[in-house]
Amino acid sequence: MGKDSTPDSDEARAARLRELYTGGERPFDPEDLVMARGLEPTPERVEEARRLIEEKGAAAIERYLP
Repeated sequence: MGKDSTPDSDEARAARLRELYTGGERPFDPEDLVMARGLEPTPERVEEARRLIEEKGAAAIERYLP
């Protein structure tokens, strides 16, 4: 922390850090995977994503997220 730190800026920084995450470190569902691919979640795509998640786990979404 620098001497320019204020409680408000520390709080804002902490809030931003809570928002930062990558890949499959948080729970995701098949609809999330479909949307991460830039597609509309149709029943067929959601089912395909469900199978992919079962097969590859978190690696299924890590391919599409930073």
